[in-house]
Amino acid sequence: MYKILTKKVLNPTVVLMEIDAPLVAKKAEPGQFIILRTDENGERIPLTIADFDRKKGSVTIIFQIVGGTTYKLSTMEKGDSLNDFVGPLGKATHTEGLKKVAVVGGGVGCAIAYPVAKKLHSLGCEVHTICGFRNQDLVILEKEFKKASSKYILMTDDGSAGEKGLVTDALRKLIESGEKYDEVITIGPLPMMKFVCLLTKEYGIKTVASMNPIMIDGTGMCGGCRLSVGGKMVFACVDGPEFDGHLIDFDEAMSRSNLYGDFEKHKYEEACNLFKKEVK
Repeated sequence: MYKILTKKVLNPTVVLMEIDAPLVAKKAEPGQFIILRTDENGERIPLTIADFDRKKGSVTIIFQIVGGTTYKLSTMEKGDSLNDFVGPLGKATHTEGLKKVAVVGGGVGCAIAYPVAKKLHSLGCEVHTICGFRNQDLVILEKEFKKASSKYILMTDDGSAGEKGLVTDALRKLIESGEKYDEVITIGPLPMMKFVCLLTKEYGIKTVASMNPIMIDGTGMCGGCRLSVGGKMVFACVDGPEFDGHLIDFDEAMSRSNLYGDFEKHKYEEACNLFKKEVK
């Protein structure tokens, strides 16, 4: 069993949890993920490692409440235990040798971008971070990013925090001002990553995108996380989750990600109703 050491609600739909998982923490690196189950009958869901503490033996996850399992996970409290917490899985982010990088995150994807920015900063890399959210109420990890970045730019759709506009607006402005990046790393909603990659392709800047498709086992056996990259089929769980953003078929990935939208909504509503009955 994996005890919840800390729980923090970051915004109305995003929750941070620190989990006691020393064996996972011992091997974890930025860019990797875990698969958990809340109980023995629970669904397996993948969540990217948001941070880790090797000395403490803990792993931090940050998740958005979308379906039934994430809703159930959000109702758990400090001191409760998860049934399974498997990892680290996937390939770690390549960070060695990079001198100047732009990290572009969107929404809850910023939680995945944070450990990458933190690792790059610790290696002496100049990190420019751009984070985008719909509005001020959804902003997360602002202080943490400022500490791990040489330059931090906050963008919101409505201008209620930071600058009004899209992350691509900020990135284009930096590039056109003369900033030269070894690499751009983007993590967030698929449409956002698609347009970040289209932008960097204009300027010939190497770009890596972190993909989070439907996933079941995390070992490449189920095939649920397959993607088309450079005209070839790959599996996000074992070949990724990061790929050359200029080669990813984002339209196909978006089409596949929408297949279970109605199912997720149904399971979320089902979980909410069940939880309300249990607490009465």
